[in-house]
Amino acid sequence: MEVASRVGLCARGVIYVLVGLLAVRIGFGGGSGKEADRSGAVRTIGEQPYGQVLLWALVVGLAAMALWRLSEAAFGQATEGGDKWTRRLGSLGLAVFYLVICIGVVQTALVGGSGGTRAGDQASKDYTARVLEWPYGRVLVGVFGAVLAIVGVVIVVRSLMRKFEKNLRTDRMSRTTRRIVAALGIIGGVACGVVAVATGLFVLLAAVRFDASEAKGLDETLRSFADTPAGPALLIAAAVGLLLFGLYSFCEARWRKAPEHDASAEQPVSRDAG
Repeated sequence: MEVASRVGLCARGVIYVLVGLLAVRIGFGGGSGKEADRSGAVRTIGEQPYGQVLLWALVVGLAAMALWRLSEAAFGQATEGGDKWTRRLGSLGLAVFYLVICIGVVQTALVGGSGGTRAGDQASKDYTARVLEWPYGRVLVGVFGAVLAIVGVVIVVRSLMRKFEKNLRTDRMSRTTRRIVAALGIIGGVACGVVAVATGLFVLLAAVRFDASEAKGLDETLRSFADTPAGPALLIAAAVGLLLFGLYSFCEARWRKAPEHDASAEQPVSRDAG
C-alpha cells in the first residue's frame, strides 16, 4: 500500500499539473478547444508522442490510488485518528472518485488516445439532470452541492493550518525544502478548496433553480472566475494554484510517511514470562 500510495500520488500530480497548465493558457486567451479539467488533461496526454503508453501508465497510477484509498476505508488511515468512521468514509469516497477517473482513462486509451472521454462539464450536467428526475432528487442534488462546498471550506482551513505536514517526513527535509513544500501545500490546497466551494455552490444553485444547466464541471467553474470583477487574473491565480497542488503531490509521494507498525507486536516473548 505504501508503493500504491506513492504511485497514485504521482498520477494525481500529473493530472493537476496538466489541468493547471491548460487553465493558465485559457486565462491568457489561448487553449481554445481544450477543457481545463481531468478529461482535458487526459486528452492532452493522449495527443503526445507515445501517448498510449503514457495513458496506460496513468491508468496504473490511478488504479493504485483507488486501491490505496480503498485499503484506508477497510483498515483505517495510517495517521493519528485514521480509524475514525469519518476518515474511512472519506477514503471510500476518494476510492470511488479515482476509480471512476481510471475507468475514463481506460476508455480513452482503448479508442486511440485523444478521444473517448466525455467532457467533464457535459457529464456534470447530465448526471445532475438524471438525479433531479429521481424522487427527492432535488434534495439529493442540493445536499451534494452543500457537502461539496463544506468540504472545500475544510480543505482551505486545513491547508492554511498546514495539517498536511503531519503526513510528511519533514525531518528528512532541509529547511529550504520544507518551506517550499509548505508553500506548495498551502497555496495548492487553498486553490483546490476554493474551486471545490465554487463547484458545490453551482450544484446547489442547480437544485434551487431545478435546472441542471446551472451545474458546472471543473472547466466551466474555472472559466466562471474570469467573469468576476477580477477578470482573468482570478482564473490564472486559481490555475497556478492547481498546478502547484500537482507539484505538491509529487512532494507528498516523495516524503509521505510510511504506515506505522506496532512495535510491541515485534518484541520477543520472554521464556520466563508467566
